[in-house]
Amino acid sequence: MKAAPTAAAPLPAGRRAAVLALWALLALAAAWAIAHSRFTADLSAFLPAHPDARQQVLIEQLKSGTPARTLLIAIDGGDGAARAAASRALAAALRASGLYEQVQNGQGDGLAPIGRWLFEHRYQLSPAVDAAHFTAPGLRSAITGTLSLLGTPAGNAIKPLLDSDPTGETQRIAEALIPARAPRTEDGVWASRIVPRALLVATVRAAGADLDAQAQAIAQVRTDFGRIAAPGLTLQMSGAPVFGVDSRAQIEHEIRWLAIAGTALMSTLLLLAFGSLPALAVALLPVASGVLAGIAAVALAFGSVHGITLGFGTTLIGEAVDYAIYFLIQARAEGWRRWLVTGWPTVRLGLLTSLCGFAALAFSGFPGLAQLGVFSLAGLVGAALATRYGLPALMPGGARARRGGLRPLLGRLGVWGVARLPRLRWPLLALGLAALALLATRSGLWQAELSSLSPVPPAALALDASLRADLSAGDASVLVVVQGADLQTTLQRAEAAAARLDPLVDRGAIGGFDSVTRWLPSAATQRARQASLPDAAALQAALAQATATLPLKPARLAPFVQAVEQARQQAPITRAALAGTALAPLVDALLRPRADGGWAALLPLQPAGQTLDRAAVQAALQGLPDTQALTIGNELRRLYARYLGEARAQALLGALAVVLLMAATLRSWRRLLAVCQPLLLAVLLTMGALAALGVKLGILHLVGLLLVVAVGSNYALFFDLLRQRGAGTPDSSAHPEADTLASLLLANLTTVLSFGLLALSAIPALAAIGRVVAPGALLALVLSAAFAPGPVPAARAPASPAPGRRADGG
Repeated sequence: MKAAPTAAAPLPAGRRAAVLALWALLALAAAWAIAHSRFTADLSAFLPAHPDARQQVLIEQLKSGTPARTLLIAIDGGDGAARAAASRALAAALRASGLYEQVQNGQGDGLAPIGRWLFEHRYQLSPAVDAAHFTAPGLRSAITGTLSLLGTPAGNAIKPLLDSDPTGETQRIAEALIPARAPRTEDGVWASRIVPRALLVATVRAAGADLDAQAQAIAQVRTDFGRIAAPGLTLQMSGAPVFGVDSRAQIEHEIRWLAIAGTALMSTLLLLAFGSLPALAVALLPVASGVLAGIAAVALAFGSVHGITLGFGTTLIGEAVDYAIYFLIQARAEGWRRWLVTGWPTVRLGLLTSLCGFAALAFSGFPGLAQLGVFSLAGLVGAALATRYGLPALMPGGARARRGGLRPLLGRLGVWGVARLPRLRWPLLALGLAALALLATRSGLWQAELSSLSPVPPAALALDASLRADLSAGDASVLVVVQGADLQTTLQRAEAAAARLDPLVDRGAIGGFDSVTRWLPSAATQRARQASLPDAAALQAALAQATATLPLKPARLAPFVQAVEQARQQAPITRAALAGTALAPLVDALLRPRADGGWAALLPLQPAGQTLDRAAVQAALQGLPDTQALTIGNELRRLYARYLGEARAQALLGALAVVLLMAATLRSWRRLLAVCQPLLLAVLLTMGALAALGVKLGILHLVGLLLVVAVGSNYALFFDLLRQRGAGTPDSSAHPEADTLASLLLANLTTVLSFGLLALSAIPALAAIGRVVAPGALLALVLSAAFAPGPVPAARAPASPAPGRRADGG
């Protein structure tokens, strides 16, 4: 008769080989998926995935609109002539590169093609063109106004056009296009009003979300400047492309640093605990499995992996290694078979509670948060399965006990702690109530600012503000958005909005505004203007009357009559006709197609001085269909606050699912209270401590709190397991239950250290998670020990498998 295998006996060779081969195959498949993935660092991942139509326009501006593609360039040092020469040479080199839609530095020659186009289409574009404009009184008034300008500084530009444009349509169109505030000009190029500096603005052709192309465009600026700059000149750049590229580089650096430092720290700690390199290697197997599974799942689900998701993945080291620690320490007493009966069900329940919590993130309206949720779900499942099936195949008897080292010390510390911490229950409850009172009375606890996630340093933001002030270019903080079901409806509504805004400019409520209809009027407006143009005979007759008392004779104005006749037959201006011309970037910046086939026209408002009367703008636009004035900062805060509220609701639903799962498994209200009480107190005390320190909570703090519950549930469930094994109190680290306590302490130490490392990150999103989880996980362990019902047993009664569970823990 064959003897039954011992609890520590290895797996049969065939089964062991099959398990390891399957793990290797899955690891290779995950590595292949990761190798073919795209990695991003665009903070737009933390914008909602399904916004409404108005929000969609705003998000598209942040992702690929002109502000997302605009480089602000400064040339410092040297004298004015050297800076101007470098500005002209750099602008010419950048235009020749083909990487930019526009490069502006104040030179008039760069606008010559646009000027010629305006002149050729002046009768389709001028707002003054109507039937009355071409009557004898109308012509006399217009020509008199043009003649009066000949003696002014503008006369040199008007005189060459007088015979063909005596009514001043070109001048009128050009004046409407002049911004309310323009940069100062020195030696023919833009210059700062404050410091010796030449200025350029370049709009990158590629989409703002294409950081590789943005990096290439930035590198092109540096290369061209290094080639043409005279000695003593220096280059500075700012703008959204610089922020995006620099943020990606910073995130990549942080990820490498966190991965290397975290792995080194955990390896050192585990080596001290186990005193064995093989045990260390086996302990890191679930970590590697979890990270591979998490990244591969995100790549397959989203098509790309965000840098913050990778940084968050380094924290999985702290939790995934817990599973290995539980097995390696607890299985050394009775082997893997017994651990599958006693330890694995508790680990599995802890895993399921974690999955319930993180499932809330996976359904978040923010792609960035959804990535964190999917990563956590796949990573934890991968780590747990590697522990359940891989570790018994590699080290069936757990990590062998060794004299000295960290593990016996942790066992003694655990025995000492569980004997004394219950005495602190009432003080801890009082602290919890105090934290609850603080949170209930603290206003503005949650921060609804997307900028709180940005890693852009203050110095870079200060340079950006300085360059914008030099260029008199604000950040278009107020934007009128006009939408329509088709292009012509949108253009007509934009014209109606412009007609309401013009009086605000006249009375100084706003400094000015841009509108696509100055370049691309609606077809109806163009037809009306062309219809108002008289034929040659009528125009000549009207001119004879209009100029009877003027020094300008009708015979001289034959080019004007010919131009009006040609304009009567001119083809309408269309968006398709502008494609590929110098006007296309200007039109595309202000006119955006929507995903549903509709269109949106953007009218950025310019302040009058330092102020902009938002109330007057709202009142002026009242009643216009599908027309809204958006204050971009307020809109982003409103949008972020809405989704933060949804994330909190989803987190509460996840917490409710955790409670229901544990209630169904534990089947005892007393045990359920004992498990949930320390988790609730850990969350309250962590939030209370942050509130007391004046920290505003955001979405990433919420992620950290979910992690506290996920990690803490394992601790609370293991203390519940110890209580179920019997009665008594351990008095020596030699007791098997001291091994369980040692595993909990070691797991907690790895978690606190790994997330403490994350708290030192320069990336605010990652630091926020670390600063919540590190203290929260420590509190969860202390509170679980303090509120464990009854004493921790010293002697174990043989545990029976849970109802319906096989004896091998499957």
